[in-house]
Amino acid sequence: MKLVIDCRMLDSGGIGSFLSELIPFLIKEHDCLLIGNEIKLESYKNYKNVKILNCNIKPFSLTELLHFPKELLTIINTYDNYFTPYCNIPSGIKIPIYSTIHDIVFLDIPNITSFIGVKVRKFFYQRAINKSKKIFTVSKFSKKRIQKKLNCKNKDIIVVYNSAPSYLQTKSEINSKIEDIILFIGNIKKHKGLSTLLDAYEIAKKNGLTSKLTIVGNSKNFRTGDKNIIKKIQQEELKGNIVFTGKISNEELKNLYSISKYIVQPSFYEGFGIPPLEAMFMGTPALISDIEVFKEIYHDFPVTFFRVGDPEDLAKKMILMDTTRINLGKLCDYYSYENSAQIINRAIYGLI
Repeated sequence: MKLVIDCRMLDSGGIGSFLSELIPFLIKEHDCLLIGNEIKLESYKNYKNVKILNCNIKPFSLTELLHFPKELLTIINTYDNYFTPYCNIPSGIKIPIYSTIHDIVFLDIPNITSFIGVKVRKFFYQRAINKSKKIFTVSKFSKKRIQKKLNCKNKDIIVVYNSAPSYLQTKSEINSKIEDIILFIGNIKKHKGLSTLLDAYEIAKKNGLTSKLTIVGNSKNFRTGDKNIIKKIQQEELKGNIVFTGKISNEELKNLYSISKYIVQPSFYEGFGIPPLEAMFMGTPALISDIEVFKEIYHDFPVTFFRVGDPEDLAKKMILMDTTRINLGKLCDYYSYENSAQIINRAIYGLI
């Protein structure tokens, strides 16, 4: 089977990680054409069954949508199938398409983007559904939301779970000394629940919590208009207790996971929510909101739940949190990109 893999989003956050973890397993099964920046794809050049097609056309651009180069399409359309890790699809593709919608948070959560932003995203989601033979998504929760919000009758929507990235699953010499740190990883959009965490942190500090709160991200990126978050961070009693890491490397993140007492994921909404899984792979406990998708993903895992949006309950759980290192054992195999790649392959071969 000859498979085209759209790799143009290889370095773009969670979608890029999802793709980079799947590629090694997909190229084992197919003769592959990887389209994207040839420099970023250089590590795959030595595979006999892999060809690189240099393409720097931006996803979701007008060029992609209306004027994708014919010389690229001529090559792409000689293959059997086309896989994209997101919902961006170039115009002019005539072979069967398999695309991915990770979540539809922009349709489900009001006011995290503009009215026009919602319409544009819905257009691309629906376009992907219309053009794709099958759609992949990362949880049963996301599948249910896609089916409810988009026109996808008689369309196969297949769940392929995320997993912890490979760099967290390889042994390395890192500091194993636990420090008095509580970890938050995520952007500052309202559905991530950072406001709830800050309220809870303030309550917990007044009731004896000594830990510092480390936020993986950059404080200069707080341009959401959420004045409540900005105001709380600037409070005198919290100054010096909240640390922003700025952009960090994978190894730095791995070390932070390993030395933190526990991670807090206070999200109101996720398509999957991977940081708690990453933390637990490193033995670090997770304190997470009791939203539907977390109950789906983490129901067999040793996590601690708190009532979503309830800072009082979160503060209580933060103070009482058991910080004993955890051992996932066989649960480490519960989610894996190898399993997800096998599901994608079976779908492409028509076995699902």
